[in-house]
Amino acid sequence: MPDAAICATIPRVLPNLPYAAYLRVYQPLIAFSNREKAYWRAYAASSRRPRRSDAVATEHAESLRRLVSAPPVPVPERESGDAYVRRLGGEVYVCPWQTRLRSWLGLRDFRTETPARLSAAFIPEPVAEAAEARFEQWRERGEPMRTQILTSTWTVPIAWFSPFDAEERCLVLGGEEQQPADAADPDTAEHGLRGERARHPAGGARPAPRTLLYVARMAEARRRLERAIALLREHVGDSSALSEAEGLQDWLLGVAHPRALLELDYGGLVHLVDDEGLRQDQSVAEVGAALTGLETGEQELATAMYQRVSRRWKEMEALKHAN
Repeated sequence: MPDAAICATIPRVLPNLPYAAYLRVYQPLIAFSNREKAYWRAYAASSRRPRRSDAVATEHAESLRRLVSAPPVPVPERESGDAYVRRLGGEVYVCPWQTRLRSWLGLRDFRTETPARLSAAFIPEPVAEAAEARFEQWRERGEPMRTQILTSTWTVPIAWFSPFDAEERCLVLGGEEQQPADAADPDTAEHGLRGERARHPAGGARPAPRTLLYVARMAEARRRLERAIALLREHVGDSSALSEAEGLQDWLLGVAHPRALLELDYGGLVHLVDDEGLRQDQSVAEVGAALTGLETGEQELATAMYQRVSRRWKEMEALKHAN
């Protein structure tokens, strides 16, 4: 996939957004029923939908409005009709927000991981219990439980780097594209065509925001992940690294159409690192080098590369405890 097509359609991530990274599956329209296909085709063409440059901020703002209301609304009454949209090679790809489902799952995790007294201070017990009762009713109807967006706060799980190649990296620092050297016009790049130098993803002459992301075609992503799992099974055995990679593979098999796209977006995490830190972040390349070291019997290389990427993300995660 051309890097230029990726860089010219990056979403704007504002500094006040959560320190979170996202793994998103973009489905081709053929993955949907005829009714859904018609809806998403019209949605992608609409001038009123949240643009890619504002989608993350819009979704976050909606969540904040619900949570600061009195009483708080941890889960919306209806599922969102919005999605992240990409265009490539004349084809439309969508990643539905699934805000209601993700909110239910997030509420469940929050109540599981947080002491009852503390959780009640954020979400009153009657409100949380009512939301969970509606979730159970929804589950009993046999609705799908898998989201097409994974979220990780304060860090990027190392397994998330395995499906990508270093050449799929797009880094933008304060409006000046760092990699690749060439770029594309935002109107043609959404269709995967090379053009002129990149402008702001929302159009116009505004500088592009600081962004680091990768996008891969699903066939390539699955092939790389399968290789990583095979090497970990052979050379490492049972481990958290293998378990995380297998969990990621299971998720992709459950949600992704074979012609889908997979996007790793550093999201708000870019605001925890200065420009030089982002330039030096080659996590995908380092994970790839570690796997190659396992494959070729270069144990020292594999260990050094794994330790380097692991140390980077442990240091990032430790920032959540900083004052």
